[in-house]
Amino acid sequence: MITVPDGFGDGLGPDAPQWVATLPRLATKMCARWDLTPDGDVMTGFCAVALPVRQADGHPAVLKLTWIDEETEHEALALRTWDGDGVVRLLDHDAELGALLLERLDHTYSLHEAPIEEAIDVIGRLHRRLRVPAPPEIRRVEPEILDHAGVPARLLDAAREAGEELAKTQGELLVNEDLHYDNVLRGDREPWLMIDPKPVCGDPEWAVIPLLWNRFSELDDGRGLSDRFAAICAAGELDPDRARGWVLHRAVSNWIWCLDADPEAEEVLEKIALWAAGS
Repeated sequence: MITVPDGFGDGLGPDAPQWVATLPRLATKMCARWDLTPDGDVMTGFCAVALPVRQADGHPAVLKLTWIDEETEHEALALRTWDGDGVVRLLDHDAELGALLLERLDHTYSLHEAPIEEAIDVIGRLHRRLRVPAPPEIRRVEPEILDHAGVPARLLDAAREAGEELAKTQGELLVNEDLHYDNVLRGDREPWLMIDPKPVCGDPEWAVIPLLWNRFSELDDGRGLSDRFAAICAAGELDPDRARGWVLHRAVSNWIWCLDADPEAEEVLEKIALWAAGS
């Protein structure tokens, strides 16, 4: 049914190899259950595989098989809550197996290929449309930063303080904390639709930083970062002060994670953290 590429699942955890080994059998099982016919080559992300399929009536769709953790366990719930409003439509799912049957979009063209001004405008409109109350099952943003020798103490303190203060008054909205340019694809039902949400409950401003670290190489300097941040906040009708505080918090938090897991991203996150702290 499918062949999973070598290396897929690396970094997911010690149980990932066993899960990866089950994917060909799981794809066969779900295709039989939902009466699907494979219709293309399997695609992979960091924590999921996606197989283009045809439904019994001939309509195109995508079978997505996802590694289940705290970030992905409520993806189907979030998609069902948004109900296709600016978001890929959920056709069916099996929460226990991490299987989702989704509307098929054009995976060959994302907002990463669009001019940055258009990309920010599209995502800003999505930000405004996605503001709905979070279901009670969705994990709440709980900012926490531990000390780490690889990050200056003043930035650790500033990020920790920003997160603690913002958490006292944060919202109760459904937020995709991984909304970025590669996760918005061309569609037929609408020109652009969001995919792969990592849902949390909190402020929409929590979701700003992926729009800064993605396509970061297109920024000239600190002024370029300020200009993009301002454009994102204006397009999404976001509170700049809250957004900057959450950017600082998440930049430092992700910087710490990258010190061990993704050294190539360290420099970008350091620059964003320094900018957000006003350094």
